[in-house]
Amino acid sequence: MQTILITGASDGIGAELARQLAKQLGPDVQLVLAARQEALLQQVAAACQALGASVRVIRTDVSDPQQCRQLIDTTVAECGGIDVLINNAGVSAHAMLSEVHADDLAWYESLMLVNLWGSVWCTHAALPHIRARQGRIVAMASLAGLVGVPGRTAYSASKFAMTGFFEALRAELLGSGVSVTTAYPGVVDTQIRVNGLNAKGQTAGSSGLKEDRAMPVAECAALILQGMWAREREVVMTWQGKLGRWLKLIAPGLVEKMAWAALKSPQK
Repeated sequence: MQTILITGASDGIGAELARQLAKQLGPDVQLVLAARQEALLQQVAAACQALGASVRVIRTDVSDPQQCRQLIDTTVAECGGIDVLINNAGVSAHAMLSEVHADDLAWYESLMLVNLWGSVWCTHAALPHIRARQGRIVAMASLAGLVGVPGRTAYSASKFAMTGFFEALRAELLGSGVSVTTAYPGVVDTQIRVNGLNAKGQTAGSSGLKEDRAMPVAECAALILQGMWAREREVVMTWQGKLGRWLKLIAPGLVEKMAWAALKSPQK
């Protein structure tokens, strides 16, 4: 039986990953679901249990290093180890830097605590246990972690940092049997941007990006799991992401125009 720990599992991509893993593995998986909203976690857990999976819910705020360590310690104590860690917890944000008042910049740091440091703290605590089982680590980055997007200075910074951290970790783990898969979703049909932060660090209530061609969350989760099981280095999900990654080497100005075009209401 495999033990798979998912942070940010209360909704969106994390919840869908849990449901798909329960459907794939049934009684052969122990799912550990972590997030801040325990009531929503319990709903996801019930759906996974109905599919035959064993599920544990651990309320966790990954911006707190002590809670991250406790999450790993509790998982190991109750499940005997960890085979897979999926670092999915994250907060979105959309604001032009010029719109952010100097007194409000503290939320940039708060966002970094969740998106980067939560992954670092959980991964650091879990690594010895994952190495013992030659398991898997998954990092949920973003296309905004490959190409800078206007209005996403804080978010892109956190996701670029994740990209660098897990790329370096992957190199450190060569020959260990542990795989590190970094996923780069584009715009996915979830509430992450609506629930993200605005220039004041408050809940935005709407998305700053065009949502009409958002990828279904089930498709996104399936691509991530496919890459995870195959121990792929990276999962870049859209042709625009794949194209933009290489175009910025030879035509960075064109990529910046493409990034502006992704905004719901471009403003310069």
